[in-house]
Amino acid sequence: MELEMVRHHQRQAARRRRRLICRHLCRQRRGMARHYCAINATVPVLQRYYGGEDTRPDFRLGREAMQQLMVALKTDRQHGWGPTLETLVFLFWLATGSAYRVVSRVFCMPLSTVQRVVHRMVDEVVAVLPQFVHFPRTQEEIQVVGDGFADLAHHQAFGKAAGAVDGCHIRIKCPGGPDGHDYNNRKLFPSVVLQAVCDHQGRFIDIFVGYPGSVHDARILKNSPIYTRGTYPPPGYFLLADGGYPCLQEPLALITPYKRPVRGMADQRFNYHHSRGRTIIERAFGMMKTRFRCIFLEALEVHVLFVPKVVMACVILHNICVGVGDELEEAVEEDTQPPVELDGGESRSGAAWRAALTNEVSALQEAPVDHDYFSQS
Repeated sequence: MELEMVRHHQRQAARRRRRLICRHLCRQRRGMARHYCAINATVPVLQRYYGGEDTRPDFRLGREAMQQLMVALKTDRQHGWGPTLETLVFLFWLATGSAYRVVSRVFCMPLSTVQRVVHRMVDEVVAVLPQFVHFPRTQEEIQVVGDGFADLAHHQAFGKAAGAVDGCHIRIKCPGGPDGHDYNNRKLFPSVVLQAVCDHQGRFIDIFVGYPGSVHDARILKNSPIYTRGTYPPPGYFLLADGGYPCLQEPLALITPYKRPVRGMADQRFNYHHSRGRTIIERAFGMMKTRFRCIFLEALEVHVLFVPKVVMACVILHNICVGVGDELEEAVEEDTQPPVELDGGESRSGAAWRAALTNEVSALQEAPVDHDYFSQS
């Protein structure tokens, strides 16, 4: 009984101390601003940003792209550091790939605050994914994409191409546990696979990310929503893919090149035009990797479950930059996997469609064939 009374008095004394401390702080803060976070105007990064200098060296995005991102987020918080500074912290972390400790020193912010800001901003950016990553919504938009691929391929037979699909390995820090070896890809480094479909401008219109690096591109395609739902491309259109995928027509139309050795000039001519149109997806990957070099060309040292969100955020920023014409010189990376057969291999209807395209290419002969291109191994 006495012990309980002693504990009761101790709790009351603790409450009184807390009330006194709160009253003292309230007296000190009378007359101060409502925002309890003060921006350090002497930070060099902020001086360059607010001084009107080029933002690409620090954030890898131009001012127009950054402004469009802030408008899309529509963040209007009346507390904390403010949406502008939090966006700058997030973009600086993406652009440099630095540790949270380094970012906190650059912006003179607490370490724990930087970690919370980065995770909160990633969630907010991913939430606007449908605004920037989506299929063509009208028949006119699809026709524009088809005309763009016809220009890329230098042949009107590819005017029904609605996109190009491929996979990209995102290097990560090797996760622990008994399943960590599943992330080692065929190049023997741990990775997570990003499957993407892009249009003729290199803008991503569909992404699927998260599978371990050891999974083949064709297997990832079979388990992706674009395959299981079969809603894109629309009837009469097809996607371009490399030789690692099977040639299909259902549930989605997928046209691949002829496998080597290529027989006859008609097949060689088809592969030539097909390659010219399909490589836009590799250029899109190259542009994104060049923009966020520290994220994609080095091991991404975050938790493996956080990697897909970071990749989706980079895809959104890439599409914003493509939309405003903010381009960087890309480094094209060819990563063609050996073919794999799924459910009996190539579809007969898909092979027949490819043969029809081959005949059309051979009949029109609108572009010359580079014979040196086919002699390369």
